Amino acid sequence: MAKQVKKSAFAWEGVNRRGQTIKGEMTGQNAAIVKAQLRKQGVTPLKVRKSSQGLMVIGGSKKRKINSSDVTFFTRQMATMIKAGVPLVQSFDIVADGIDNPSMRELISGIRDSVSAGNDFASALKQYPEYFDNLTCNLVESGEQAGALETMLDKVAIYKEKTELLRKKIKKALMYPLVTLAIAFIVTLILLIKVVPTFQDMFESFGSELPAPTQFVVYLSDTAQEYYIQVFAALFILGISFSQALKRSPAFRDSFERFTLKVPVFGDLIRKAAVARFARVLSTTFAAGVPLVEALESVAGAVGNVVYKEAVLKIRDEVSSGQQMHFAMRSTGVFPNMVVQMTSIGEESGALDAMLDKAATYFEEEVDNAVDGMTAMLEPMVMAFLGVVIGGLIVAMYMPIFQMGDAI
Repeated sequence: MAKQVKKSAFAWEGVNRRGQTIKGEMTGQNAAIVKAQLRKQGVTPLKVRKSSQGLMVIGGSKKRKINSSDVTFFTRQMATMIKAGVPLVQSFDIVADGIDNPSMRELISGIRDSVSAGNDFASALKQYPEYFDNLTCNLVESGEQAGALETMLDKVAIYKEKTELLRKKIKKALMYPLVTLAIAFIVTLILLIKVVPTFQDMFESFGSELPAPTQFVVYLSDTAQEYYIQVFAALFILGISFSQALKRSPAFRDSFERFTLKVPVFGDLIRKAAVARFARVLSTTFAAGVPLVEALESVAGAVGNVVYKEAVLKIRDEVSSGQQMHFAMRSTGVFPNMVVQMTSIGEESGALDAMLDKAATYFEEEVDNAVDGMTAMLEPMVMAFLGVVIGGLIVAMYMPIFQMGDAI
C-alpha cells in the first residue's frame, strides 16, 4: 500500500515575471517546497504561511464530497482555458477560483502542483482514479502526445457532459416512483400507528362485530404499533446491505445488472442508455485517434452494464482477429439493428466516428423521450395506487360508522 503523503494548504504572496504582486493558495508538505514550486512557475515568493484550511491527505482514504458534475465542470472549463491559449498551470488557478466546492478546489490544487513539478497532465489526473476514469486519462494523454491537448480536452468535455446528462435522465426516471412509494409507505404507517387506534377505541364501544376490511386494518395497526421500529431497522439494514453488496461483490452486482434489463419499462430504458454510452464513448475515442481495439477496451468499462460489457469485450476479441465490427456486433444479439447498420456504413465509408456520433445522439434522444413517457405513464399509476391504499384505509375505518347509521 502506498504511503500517505500529508500536505497542508499555504497562502502565498509573490511577484511574477512582470513585476506584479500576486497571491493565492497552494498545497505542499512544507513552506520550502511551496516556495520552490512558486519559483518554477516564475513567481518570486514574498510571504508563505500555512492557511487555516488545515491538513489534507493526498493518496489516502479520506473521502471528499466531489460529484461527477464537479468533474464535468472542471473538464469543460479546462478545455475552454486551453483553447483560449491560457497556459496550463495558470488555467488551473483560474478554474479553481470559479469553483465553489472547497474539496474540488483542493483536488485542482493537487493536480496543478503535480503538473508544476514536471508531470504531464494525464499523469496528474491518474493520481486521482476515483474522479478521473481511464478513458479520460487516456484521451488527455493522447492529446498531449499529439500536441492537440485543447482539441482532446474539448472532446473529453463533450463526452463528460453527454454522459452526465444521460445519468441525470436515468436518475430522474428511477427516483420519481421510488420517492413517491417511500412517501406512501410512511403516510400509511403514520395512519396505522396514530389514526387507526383512535377509531379502534371508538369501535370497541359499539359492541358489534366489525366488518372484515375494518378487522384487517385493525390487525395491521396492531402489528405496526408493535413492530414498526423493527420494520424501520430491517429496511435500514437491508438498504445498507444492498448498497455494500453492489460495491463489494462483483458477482452480486453483475446479477443485479442482468436482472435490471428484464424489468418491464425500466429494462428498455437501461438498454437504450447502454447503447447510447457505447456509441458516444466509441465515437469519442476513435475520433481521438485511439486504435479500435484499444477504444473498445475503454468502451467496455463505460457502458454501465455487465451484459453490454461482455458483449463489447467479445466484439474486441473478434475485431482483433480480423472480423469487421458490425458483424461482431450482430453476433452478440444485444445491439439494435439500426446501430449495427450505421456501424456498417461507417466502416465502409471510413467515417465510423461520425456515424457512431449520430447513433449516440439518436439514442440519447430516445432515452430522453423514454424518461418523459415513463414519467407521464407512472404519474397516474402512482396516484391510483396511493388512492387505493390511502382511500382503502379510510373507507375501512368508516365502514362501521356507516353500518351503525344504517341500523339507526
